[in-house]
Amino acid sequence: MKRMIALVLGIAFCIGLLTGCAGKTDQTNGNSTQTDVTEAPKNNAAATDTAEEGDEADVNEDGTVNNPESVKVEEGKLVFWSLFSGGDGSFMDQIISDYNNTNPAMGVQSIMLVWADYYTKLQTAVAAGKGPDIGVSHVSKLPELVDQGAVIPIDDYLSELGIDLNTMYSENSIASVTFDGSVYAIPLDTHAEIMYFNKDILNRAGVSLNADGQLDIASADDFKAILDKIKAVLPAGASPLALTNSGDDPYRVWWATYFQMGGTGLVSDDGSTVTLDVDIAVKAAEFVKSLFDEGYILTGIDDHQALFQSGKAGILFGGTWATGAFEKTQGLNFGAQTFPQLFNNESCWADSHTLILPFNKERTEEETLNAVKFIVAAASDGGATWAKSGQIPSNLSVLQSKEYLSLPYRSDYKNALQTAVMPTKNANFYAMKAGMIDSLNAYWIDQVDAATAIDNLKAELESNLN
Repeated sequence: MKRMIALVLGIAFCIGLLTGCAGKTDQTNGNSTQTDVTEAPKNNAAATDTAEEGDEADVNEDGTVNNPESVKVEEGKLVFWSLFSGGDGSFMDQIISDYNNTNPAMGVQSIMLVWADYYTKLQTAVAAGKGPDIGVSHVSKLPELVDQGAVIPIDDYLSELGIDLNTMYSENSIASVTFDGSVYAIPLDTHAEIMYFNKDILNRAGVSLNADGQLDIASADDFKAILDKIKAVLPAGASPLALTNSGDDPYRVWWATYFQMGGTGLVSDDGSTVTLDVDIAVKAAEFVKSLFDEGYILTGIDDHQALFQSGKAGILFGGTWATGAFEKTQGLNFGAQTFPQLFNNESCWADSHTLILPFNKERTEEETLNAVKFIVAAASDGGATWAKSGQIPSNLSVLQSKEYLSLPYRSDYKNALQTAVMPTKNANFYAMKAGMIDSLNAYWIDQVDAATAIDNLKAELESNLN
């Protein structure tokens, strides 16, 4: 019955999108995988065959593909559309390689999409009935995909495989991927905004680490005092704090600051009412703006992770996904810890990657069962490999394993699981988020004052209520 419901929903979704689809985009990091570049064969259920004869895949320097429908798919392979184009990409590649070595009968082929286009192309492909076998969804995006019928529930397949998620994941993790009593995804990780620091720069600035090898920060004043010391020893072109000047990154700092100051949820649980604390939202925005105005953040930063990686920043507010890349960076002497407590509460921004089965009318039951087998294995058997990327694994056995706990840095920030404030479980959250970022961006560049920015932010929330 669940499979029939999913089919009906998927068809309805396809009809709606074919009459006019507007996908959402985000700017979180992902993976890169090089793929073959010719027309997709017609005999593979996962391959999208909308490309004209002779079309070739348009592959970028980082291995991402602009037209995944034109990628040649190996016969008998399940197709995985991925968005991991950042430092975590090689680790997902390894997971897939390991899986294929033990499952030669029906392996997995990854096609890497450009991050900014990922959800739009996924939704459009599903609308055309040509979605991939396997995909990725942020848990913040999942309610929208479920609401559209773009993903199918996997409960029946889990039962057929004898898999009980209750023994593998926390109650909260399972709840985040469950809608109307049905499970629609396998949780892969929690990726949080944390704090990285350059030990060499701190040493030059006379900033000491505590016995645990971390910075003691108990207030915003403590934090700015450290930044002042760093600022005094940095040359031109370097930044005490690495943060992009617009977009997701200052938004995530605003998010953490808002909840640290005691802010309430932005909307009600049912998505019908805005519950934003306007006064606190203004104060949080003013704090973030002060980091720019007081010269702690270099003007014109487009890639704050690269700036830190090059040794030109003392501190970085960035995602856990950067850890694996930093470890591979020669000469980078860094440390990591949870996002600092600047105000009354310990809070940070976080989201979660999940693995999904996009609606695909051409996928057989056998292929679907094997796709579920892969997404479960990727998060469990592949969980230790994924943890090496820096992400905090969702699978409990991986999270509690000696292998994970022995990894450097991860134990320094895994407590972000307890302090993270996850996005609202709302089908309209991505539209809300885009509007919030636009409103805050206008304040960061002095187009409006803080009060106006938050009024506009609230209006964006109200315009996207259920």
